[in-house]
Amino acid sequence: MGSKRRFWLIKSEPGSYSIADLERDGRTSWDGVRNYQARNFMRDEMAVGDLLLFYHSSTEPTGVAGIGRVFGPAYPDYTAWDANDKHYDPRASKENPVWVMVDVEFVEKFPAVVRLAEMKAAGELDGMLVLKRGQRLSIQPVDEAHFKAVRKMGKRG
Repeated sequence: MGSKRRFWLIKSEPGSYSIADLERDGRTSWDGVRNYQARNFMRDEMAVGDLLLFYHSSTEPTGVAGIGRVFGPAYPDYTAWDANDKHYDPRASKENPVWVMVDVEFVEKFPAVVRLAEMKAAGELDGMLVLKRGQRLSIQPVDEAHFKAVRKMGKRG
């Protein structure tokens, strides 16, 4: 895959982990992803330096709250083999990790969330995966033009 930077959207429920939490922590492990397609994006395509739209889901308002960056390459998600962890998966083990995670770092928090409705109304975002009906993946690739447009919207507040 060369060294071309890619862009992603990562979803989190702010009650679980928000952009404010990432700002406070500076860096975190993006664990608990239990969808094969999202896992494959992290494992096979995400690279250190890729930029992330940090999307708040299952809240009001839903939308992009800020920007993060991939800080470390994918590695086994050890929460999957911890029976006491909420992300436990009995199929996973140290020998067969099944799931991966990446480390992400804080870049910026927007003055206000770029609301999903606002994004749907923006013609320049046509075709963006998160705007498609039924698109529920917690990690999605984003076109560079879409990333830049959302970031510009976010800086306006």
